[in-house]
Amino acid sequence: MGKVNLDPHLCQQARRAKDARFDGKFFVAVRTTRIYCRPVCPAPAPKEENVGYYPSAFAAEAAGFRPCLRCRPETAPGTGLWLGTSPTVARGLRLIEEGALDSGDVEQLATRLGVTGRHLRRLFLEHAGATPVRVAQTQRLQFAKRLLDETSLPLTEVAYASGFGSLRRFHAVVQATYGRSPGELRKLRAPSSALRLPVREPYDWESLLAFLRARAIPGLEEVDDAQYTRFWDGATIKVRYSAPHLLLQVEGAAPRQWLEIVRRTRRLFDAAADPAVINETLSADPVLAPLVAARPGLRVPGAWDPFEIGIRAILGQQISVAGARTLAGRLLASFRRMPTPEQLADADLSTIGLTTARQETLRAYARAVLDGNERLEGVRGIGPWTRDYYAMRALADPDAFPAGDLVLRKAAGCTEKELTQRAEAWRPWRAYAALHLWRSQA
Repeated sequence: MGKVNLDPHLCQQARRAKDARFDGKFFVAVRTTRIYCRPVCPAPAPKEENVGYYPSAFAAEAAGFRPCLRCRPETAPGTGLWLGTSPTVARGLRLIEEGALDSGDVEQLATRLGVTGRHLRRLFLEHAGATPVRVAQTQRLQFAKRLLDETSLPLTEVAYASGFGSLRRFHAVVQATYGRSPGELRKLRAPSSALRLPVREPYDWESLLAFLRARAIPGLEEVDDAQYTRFWDGATIKVRYSAPHLLLQVEGAAPRQWLEIVRRTRRLFDAAADPAVINETLSADPVLAPLVAARPGLRVPGAWDPFEIGIRAILGQQISVAGARTLAGRLLASFRRMPTPEQLADADLSTIGLTTARQETLRAYARAVLDGNERLEGVRGIGPWTRDYYAMRALADPDAFPAGDLVLRKAAGCTEKELTQRAEAWRPWRAYAALHLWRSQA
């Protein structure tokens, strides 16, 4: 397993105790049955001499094991023990989850990550136990299994929603992986009214909703005390929380939209975070320790649409959250939807109520995105704070940190230089530290 470095004794103790803290952090493969399970599987524990441990579902399937139909490995929370050992692999996994291999290949993914395709394959084998292509294939199949189990979509729609090019191919892959046809798998399902997206506990749903409620744009989002609703591309998406899952209800979506809706929901609600790992680092700081203890499940709100987050950040420069929301509503009304980079690059924004400089910043931002300037470096009108905020939410960078923010400096009780130095100890989770400090001053 290369550099995965799973501790067999730790895995053995965790699986025997069925310890939920380790769910999704490794998988148990039984050589006699050729089936792999979550460590919390309710089935009787197999003998240790018949067991092997894998850091991910991808690795277990690459080794020839089938997923257990009882504990359903596809429903385990993400983030294995190997995550974080290689920043390149961690970012690559996030990009694959967001669809990087749907329309591109491994070489294009490697270019985005700044390495060669050969080196990327080697890193994935060492740290994830499977190649990038195997990871993407397993994720696609796992999504199909969940649609079979948790929705009433017809089999043809499940096939196309999960990225299979044909119903025949879908049947063949499901049969080869599970030993049953899609129809036979569906007969095993329990009734469900929503698609369940697993998250790691604790999970601070209240803080996430409060953050999104304050910034909700009328006509685009609705947020009440229990539910987030998004109107997107003709579909209505509703998200609630019932531990340990986000409950996703979708109305009016075409099959091709389902996978993208799930990806965007997970990104918006920071579903991949592992609070135990994050809190261990942040709790070592005397200022952060009581904040982490008070809200151990705090998440960094992500982005339904990364480009939209940049628009919101620019509109919010030097004005209140409420003022930025008003401007965003006007922009939405002007275009009858949030504009795309192509629409915004040369748009007339004079009726929105923006200064001439702010209008040009929005257009420059759109042109930068079209040019592939992912980090917005050198874009006129976009300073360090906006870039860092954009990285936190749009790029889901867990280490982004706007050290120049006045509220952060006040909460930490130090100067920008002192805060920057102090935050070095919070890497690679400085974005979560920023949320804790902001929340403490709310």
